[in-house]
Amino acid sequence: MKNSGERKVTRGQFRLLPRRIAGIDVVEATTRHSFARHTHEQFGIGLIHQGAQKSLSGRGRVEAQAGDVITVNPGEVHDGAPIGDADRSWRMLYFEPSLVDAAAGDISEGRRRSCEFANPVIRNAALAARFRALFSVAAAAGSDANLRWEELAVTVLADAMQLAPRPNAQTKVPKSLASAVTLVDDDPLAPLTLADLARESGLSRFQVVRGFTKATGFTPHAYLIQRRIDIVRRLIAAGTPLAEAAVASGFADQSHMTRVFVRKYGFSPGAYAQAVRGPAIPFKTAAL
Repeated sequence: MKNSGERKVTRGQFRLLPRRIAGIDVVEATTRHSFARHTHEQFGIGLIHQGAQKSLSGRGRVEAQAGDVITVNPGEVHDGAPIGDADRSWRMLYFEPSLVDAAAGDISEGRRRSCEFANPVIRNAALAARFRALFSVAAAAGSDANLRWEELAVTVLADAMQLAPRPNAQTKVPKSLASAVTLVDDDPLAPLTLADLARESGLSRFQVVRGFTKATGFTPHAYLIQRRIDIVRRLIAAGTPLAEAAVASGFADQSHMTRVFVRKYGFSPGAYAQAVRGPAIPFKTAAL
């Protein structure tokens, strides 16, 4: 996987590889880092290749060990910690949702236009082998990788996914809290208070904190910070300088943004910026 001249962005034992394929982020890690609760706006699929970890997922508490395929859906609240004192190692690919939705249409022959990963941990040796091959192509794709990438990606997704409509996150939120969640989603930069959310929902402040956490997996403040970090990632991917991205996302300064980003994802905004600068291969097909 290491090619002469290949540029890798490293923070500790996290490696965010240069984006070779448009819409795909490639991450390797060997670490004992414990992740705070967070979400991604992308689909994630990966493989544990050493050690083991435990994590919260939108589908309950799970454990994964070497050889297990792991998955996460967009907006799914999760964390992660090693089991025992040893490091655990994994490789992950993160897909923009539009790529997965297009693949779902192909896989279902047009019957479905959205889907989700049904299981957070999959023990399947054949799927794990196909993922290893897919990761290798994503990590070092050349101009002739189009066909190889597409055939591997569509088969990996077909085996790992449940072809069912992806639920809207808002459908999981009780009506009494929906207006408060929407208030944050509509303007994550607003200086909201707990009293604002309580007034919007018609609940007490205590009811808002308890209900918000149960419905979203985050306290109101943590949910607000996650929405701001989502903005940071989009701005960085679009080429916005880090200091400007911090201000535009509502953080006090670049240092504050960086601390939150690293706590959630394990690598810095600067590493992410270097990785997504490309040039990535813009595949012609709509699917992958």
